[in-house]
Amino acid sequence: MAEHGPPMVIDVHTPVSSFAIIYSDAEDSLQTIFTKLTQKAFTELHGKPVRAGYVKYEWNNSFYNLDDDTDFSVFAWRLKSSSRGHDSSLVMFLRDPEAPLPPSTEYRNASFYMFRPRPISSPPLGHDGVSVRSGKSRRSGTKEHKPEDDGVPNFKKEFEQFHSENGVRTIVGSIGPVNNGECRPYAVALPVFLLRLLTSSVPGCSVVVFWASRAVRMLLKSGYRYVYISRKFAIKHEFIPRDAAPGHYGYSGLVNLGKWPITVGRTRSTHSVYLSEETHFDVILGRSFVEHRQIKFDPVDPTDVVCQDTGEKIDCEIVILRDGRGQIVLVS
Repeated sequence: MAEHGPPMVIDVHTPVSSFAIIYSDAEDSLQTIFTKLTQKAFTELHGKPVRAGYVKYEWNNSFYNLDDDTDFSVFAWRLKSSSRGHDSSLVMFLRDPEAPLPPSTEYRNASFYMFRPRPISSPPLGHDGVSVRSGKSRRSGTKEHKPEDDGVPNFKKEFEQFHSENGVRTIVGSIGPVNNGECRPYAVALPVFLLRLLTSSVPGCSVVVFWASRAVRMLLKSGYRYVYISRKFAIKHEFIPRDAAPGHYGYSGLVNLGKWPITVGRTRSTHSVYLSEETHFDVILGRSFVEHRQIKFDPVDPTDVVCQDTGEKIDCEIVILRDGRGQIVLVS
């Protein structure tokens, strides 16, 4: 007969609350745990039953899903290890993946793994307890050797170092009917003057059909107000006519190209798109997009980007632009 330990108390944290459940190795299964969590968080989940994708747990400072019987077998073994006096304790997290996370203006449970404050790292210490970054040695009292003068002013070196460590955020998404790089026809709401301009170039044409292009790397920067696409990108993918040469179109103020769907991650949202003369990026996602998707930026890790309307973490890359001479190009 298998030996079963006494019941255990497991702490459970949600985005807005914390509670505990009793776990019995002899009686509980994956479904009974789901049932207990459903009952405890009935109001917060609006009556939805807990199922695969709702539960994670922390073990040895790592996070694991609790979705199926295989996950549960590992989960149960780790609980037994905890009960036998191992240092690691197990904590559970519960969240409806389809529900948005609470905004920063509302209460957030600091014990929930997505809201934990990041630890501030300190400089490593040497064998004698002196910081590695220290300019002096406690033993010798002498200063570190200075680098040789290469003729480059210090302010320029500092400028280069600052911007080499602070590039711009870019994410991959799609604008219009893009689906895995395939081209599909798509209807879009255009301003009347632009619709007339497009249809007048083709006799008898009353409907404009747009075709999708490809997934695009987009600049994500709240310093811009709206969503913009470059002139080259707009002409290539027929957002504007191909004869829209400078001086004939687009230089009479800010040009609205209509409302277009933009897909980032698993979520599609519609935004007003404007023509831009920016040449470094095809698409710029400005403040209107950031506010609509409730995007949260991490001040420590610039690649940590979370869309709080869905709770989805977006893959982000930092890009540093340089011109043909190797000089850093600033994107303001």
